[in-house]
Amino acid sequence: MELGWNQDLSILWMERLLRLADQVGRAGEVPVAAVILDNDKRSIGWGVNQRQRDKDPLGHGELVALRQAAALQGDWRFNHCTLLVTLEPCLMCAAALVQARMGRVIFGATDKKRGGLGGVLDLSRSPAAHHHMACQGGVLAEECGSLLQDWFRRRRAAVCPAGQSAAPHSLLSCSDP
Repeated sequence: MELGWNQDLSILWMERLLRLADQVGRAGEVPVAAVILDNDKRSIGWGVNQRQRDKDPLGHGELVALRQAAALQGDWRFNHCTLLVTLEPCLMCAAALVQARMGRVIFGATDKKRGGLGGVLDLSRSPAAHHHMACQGGVLAEECGSLLQDWFRRRRAAVCPAGQSAAPHSLLSCSDP
């Protein structure tokens, strides 16, 4: 499975995902984008966050890409596939990737608050997991992290009047500084 995979390919795909994530961020979603590549490095599933648009708590980019790829290949197993995503998958998405038997996951920014592949927990190496996948983080991490930080900064500024700051637990509640 490692044959033919290189850092240049990861960067190429991550640059594409960053452009897509920026578009979805402008539409009001958290700017996260994902793609699944088959063993021949062909895209078989794309996904972006669409929780707000669809009012769906499961509308994470990784899950959207998994559904599309499963429908396209007619199977739910992804042993020989690679998922690339701009942000480390959360615990829900990481668990879904284990269940889908994803072969490899490559992500941009680490999520130290909710990351399921090393940021908080590492389900890819958990003894409780029935499947272990190769993971690599940090591909264009600065660019991916900046996109998310800028998006949240703009979001907080739009929600909170001058002189107030967003509460750390909610983008929608403001408090006096």
